[in-house]
Amino acid sequence: MGNIWYVAINGKQEGPVSAEQIQQNLQNGVFTLNTFVWKQGFTDWQQISNCPELLASPAFTPPPGFPSKNPTDIIDYEIFGSEMQFVEIELDPQESVVAEAGSMMYMSDFIQMETIFGDGSEQHGGGLFDRMLGAGKRLITGEGLFSTVFTYKGADKGKVAFAAPYPGKIIALDLKEFSGKLVCQKDAFLCAAKGVAIGIEFQKKIGAALFGGEGFIMQKLEGEGKIFVHAGGTIIQKDLQAGERLRIDTGCLVAMTKDIHYDIEFVGGVKSALFGGEGFFFATITGPGHVWMQSLPFSRLAGRIHKAAPQNNAGFSSQGEGSVLGELGNLFKR
Repeated sequence: MGNIWYVAINGKQEGPVSAEQIQQNLQNGVFTLNTFVWKQGFTDWQQISNCPELLASPAFTPPPGFPSKNPTDIIDYEIFGSEMQFVEIELDPQESVVAEAGSMMYMSDFIQMETIFGDGSEQHGGGLFDRMLGAGKRLITGEGLFSTVFTYKGADKGKVAFAAPYPGKIIALDLKEFSGKLVCQKDAFLCAAKGVAIGIEFQKKIGAALFGGEGFIMQKLEGEGKIFVHAGGTIIQKDLQAGERLRIDTGCLVAMTKDIHYDIEFVGGVKSALFGGEGFFFATITGPGHVWMQSLPFSRLAGRIHKAAPQNNAGFSSQGEGSVLGELGNLFKR
């Protein structure tokens, strides 16, 4: 039964047909990647482009010019450093990586930079409207309108490196291992293989929308390539079983798989909420799935820096910082 398929042609169901027959019709141009198919186990009709088993079979030889289902480039990389990390990506000829504008650290010769609207995932066949839509999605999630694509134009191998914007860790994740989708906090994305789409993920619960530390909108990373995510402090991964629940500080949530259920829970008593120092709400996540957390959210780091900085009209000053003379000087200024 697993090899029996049905095809939707002009709104009518045809079949049963075998996978080999579908592949033959693809080769002959009778079917396209947008043709809808169905087989037992599917919850709904799927386009052929979303059925890897039809495209990855050894018996299927795509005709010349046949578009690949997954245009994502495959890249090699190495992460350097401890507290202030950077990732160095090795590119083969014509391979590309897309990154946030301003995150590049260095690059070798023969690498071409191109500033584009959006994340580059629409560049393979979309028009101006698709590119503007991609750019608008990035703007909503807190990213810039533009991304930078780095493509190696040489004959051997090229390297380009991207640095973390603040102390923390960079983790490499392969979207193929997580059903092609991850949901991340805003500003977590650092760089990725070209072809990964950066979209928006709306939280369905009004509580999560109003009181979640990451707000109503989070980043959605989709595709089948490598992505590089940055977060503050140390990053830890937790694997949750079905029904297993974890409560975490809303700002400590970095990323989660698409099957994780995310909600907001009130801390409890008024005294705990006002004087506990943990805020009024927790993020409640329920498995099954994977979740990544950070030990030092940037908002917490920025708050400590602001609290420790001298508060005066002249701005910041390091004179006598942490010394008795510095404290005496502050007394005379009052």
